[in-house]
Amino acid sequence: MTTNIILTTGLYDLIKDHLRRKKVTAEQENILTKELRHAEQILRRDLADNIVTVGKKVTIKELNSNQEYQLNFVSPEKAKPKKNRHSILMDEGLATIGYKKGDVVEWPTEKGTKKYEILNVETVA
Repeated sequence: MTTNIILTTGLYDLIKDHLRRKKVTAEQENILTKELRHAEQILRRDLADNIVTVGKKVTIKELNSNQEYQLNFVSPEKAKPKKNRHSILMDEGLATIGYKKGDVVEWPTEKGTKKYEILNVETVA
């Protein structure tokens, strides 16, 4: 993958800490470490509207199953999945964070590698 992800410094640090705590598989750790090494860190106000980050409602299509769904990404401490507020550190969040609308990413999960296409990214009102 040649796309460099774009992250705020806060999210960069959050992911780094997540890796340090060994909260991901070895395969996921390899991907994230590589992405972080090449990530572009910018200020939150400079982040384009179409980038997956905290505070965004993201429409994802899982290409393996052709299933489409929306996730509202929030910081881990604000996650309430029953209210469709999902931690940016869940599989789909880690897979798509820093990518933009139109990107397709592969992500190793417990159920095998999944391919996600980012159909839409919008700011949560």
